[in-house]
Amino acid sequence: MREHEKYRDYELDFDHADDLNRRSTRRRVRDDVEPARRGRLTEDAKDRLARLREDAVVDDVPDGADRWSTWGDAERGPKPWPEWLVTDLSAVDRELGIVKTGKEADVFLVERSLPDTAQVCALAAKRYRSNDHRMFHRDAGYLEGRRMRRSREMRAIANRTSFGRNLIAEQWAVAEFAALSRLWSLGAPVPYPVSRAGTELLMEFVGTDGQAAPRLAQLRPDQDGLLDLWRQLVDALGVLASAGLAHGDLSAYNLMVHDGRLVLIDLPQVVDLVANPGGREFLERDVRTIAGWFTAHGLEPELADPAEVTRSLLDIAGLL
Repeated sequence: MREHEKYRDYELDFDHADDLNRRSTRRRVRDDVEPARRGRLTEDAKDRLARLREDAVVDDVPDGADRWSTWGDAERGPKPWPEWLVTDLSAVDRELGIVKTGKEADVFLVERSLPDTAQVCALAAKRYRSNDHRMFHRDAGYLEGRRMRRSREMRAIANRTSFGRNLIAEQWAVAEFAALSRLWSLGAPVPYPVSRAGTELLMEFVGTDGQAAPRLAQLRPDQDGLLDLWRQLVDALGVLASAGLAHGDLSAYNLMVHDGRLVLIDLPQVVDLVANPGGREFLERDVRTIAGWFTAHGLEPELADPAEVTRSLLDIAGLL
């Protein structure tokens, strides 16, 4: 049995992801809350969403906290849960500031703690935008190979109505959580996926004392450090390939380096090399882009030949 076959519980099954998406959506959008023409929500839907937002604001949280922990109601990450993670249902979350803004999502630093104890952990809260003034960056190509069974939802996504964009936002969150869960279980260098609730993804915070680790693009490693990071990256891409996946948008800006360890981030657009008709092209572009960064910063070109690396990864994926 191949090593990755032991982790089929976390297989990136977009039909399953869509089921999770629909179950989550049903809790908010019932039969009497249908999208109106041109993708606008009905007044009833707007009122329902407003009430949900109000319900989410509770007055009895301890001073200094913003909310109770979402652990009890969220989809949880793979077991065994890390020892550093606070999982007590009486824990509270406190937002400490924004870490990063992006085209489709923003990342915030959240401190989770258990009141009157020393239990505390730092989390990164990635919140996908689902409002109707945002379009997802190049989403059409990434959505190839993903299926939703309800024709109304497919039409809404295809037409990019407001309702459709909300579905896309949650689908991205579901897909990234599934990918992180599977890759973490396979031993890939990704942040631990703590939980997902709606369009919010809570992950391990990669950094120290509230300071996020730098992106690879911010660093200027020496020759030895450059070679070590390149080898770590090739190994990580091999883990993805063994699961039949490509990052899909790999660059020096979505790789972090923490204590000399490379960490892959920003995985909502992870590509299935078989189900997506453009899977090989996405993989080739990933390798070409990141190999170009390494060679531009001093790595010997023969050590980072994009064609050779791509062939190796396709072989690992069983596609040669």
